Amino acid sequence: MRDFQVPGRSAVYAQNGICATSHPLAAKTAIRILEDGGNAVDAAIAGAVLLGICEPQMTGIGGDCFVLLSPGGRDDIIALNGSGRAPAGMSADALRASGLSTIPLGDVNSVTIPGAIDAFCRLSDDWGQIGLERILAPAIHYAETGVPVAPRVAFDWRIARDRLQGWARDLYLLNGQAPEPGQIFRAPGQAEVLRQIAQQGRAGFYAGAVAQDMVDSLRALGGTHSLDDFANTACDYTDPISGNYKGVDLVEHPPNGQGATAILMANILACFDLPGMDPLGTERAHIEAEAAKLAYDTRNRLLADADYTTRLAHMLSPDTATKLAGLIDPNRAMAAAAPLSEAVHRDTIYITVVDRDRMAVSLIYSIFHSFGSGLASEKYGINFQNRGAGFTLEQGHPNEAGGGKRPMHTIIPGMLKRDGRVTMPFGVMGGAYQPNGHARFLTNLVDYDMDAQTAIDAPRCFADAGVLNVERGYGDAVRAGLSDLGHKVATPETAIGGAQAIAIDHDAGVLIGASDPRKDGCALGY
Repeated sequence: MRDFQVPGRSAVYAQNGICATSHPLAAKTAIRILEDGGNAVDAAIAGAVLLGICEPQMTGIGGDCFVLLSPGGRDDIIALNGSGRAPAGMSADALRASGLSTIPLGDVNSVTIPGAIDAFCRLSDDWGQIGLERILAPAIHYAETGVPVAPRVAFDWRIARDRLQGWARDLYLLNGQAPEPGQIFRAPGQAEVLRQIAQQGRAGFYAGAVAQDMVDSLRALGGTHSLDDFANTACDYTDPISGNYKGVDLVEHPPNGQGATAILMANILACFDLPGMDPLGTERAHIEAEAAKLAYDTRNRLLADADYTTRLAHMLSPDTATKLAGLIDPNRAMAAAAPLSEAVHRDTIYITVVDRDRMAVSLIYSIFHSFGSGLASEKYGINFQNRGAGFTLEQGHPNEAGGGKRPMHTIIPGMLKRDGRVTMPFGVMGGAYQPNGHARFLTNLVDYDMDAQTAIDAPRCFADAGVLNVERGYGDAVRAGLSDLGHKVATPETAIGGAQAIAIDHDAGVLIGASDPRKDGCALGY
């Protein structure tokens, strides 16, 4: 139990359903969908699409998603890959010949075909109960009438303002400036797109006037994107991957997501006596940072589109983790992992919903960097993701850019199982931090017996690009100790990541929602 004399927040307890996400309007919308007869899939889609209006710097209909779904009354987990592909005309040879060594974040070549809408339509058809018209009605309403900009959203918007280009500046800035908290943001063009999707399903987005607007806009910027690229977009059901950490199964989405990195990192950490370390001390922070460097280096060499990832079993093997753990010096920091691409970012939304039948949805949805590519379609104002910047231009690499390929993705939804039963859908936003965030959340729960809200609230650190970013929640003695071990310690500009989780207490028949105070959101139940 938390100390009620110390600032913090209580977990949310409910019996019939809970949503945890990063904006209160989305959480409220999801709960209202449940109250009105929808299930967890309906609620999660409704909340996720609305988040594209509430947090447009983080996500939108021009982006991708990944989903883990546990159907009600069952403990199996289904994975749905809603990530789009590079246009067929993309050529790594041509990009290299133009003088590029990586794909620039704001270049039209970074724009991959949006996959999220296809996934949402498929989920609604296969698992939903109330249909797209009712699911999308709240987002249409708020896109038209507007949403007051929340404090964390305004903070991120101001940092990202100069990433917006061309038409996007008119659509996503107010009088040329990022909005202040409380100013109203509207997206009437997106409201019209959502109406067409509500009426026509995926064809309302991937064909007709909306697709033509996206293609015309991208080709005017020099892109190779075609109507066929959009028409051919299709999500895929696949099997999750998992690893066991001290009796708890960490379930992740398979490649092209980086979930295997979280499993590898947890396996490395299992080789150390974390319970014997201070959870907020120097020793744990150091071991975690070193494990992250090794796990991320492995990711950078092996992970790619599922059709090109050939050593997944090696990455998931406990033997691999044991060998990597042996490289960690408890008294000295090692060099950082070599960068793969332009993949470092922190911009994503995550939503989780569990309903009265215990259907559980873990859904993550992103446009990659803040405001994605910074580019938008001219007519409808669809902000394009820049997932293509997650490709490498290293010749022969499994994640080498190529037409029709999916890039390695940073976004990963998670679930936990114990004794074969699903006990917690969860996610940790924050771009590259996500595998580290999954491993830290898991070890907070298992090794330090924290409840989900305490595990989320706890201070974070992250070794990234040669710097150990340490949140202000750590004491000065820890910072000094990490510096003495050879880490280049810095305080990050923004809080590290943002997490949401719902614990399922099967015996008590109660759901327990937890939401990260680093964001504007909350957990709500009924």
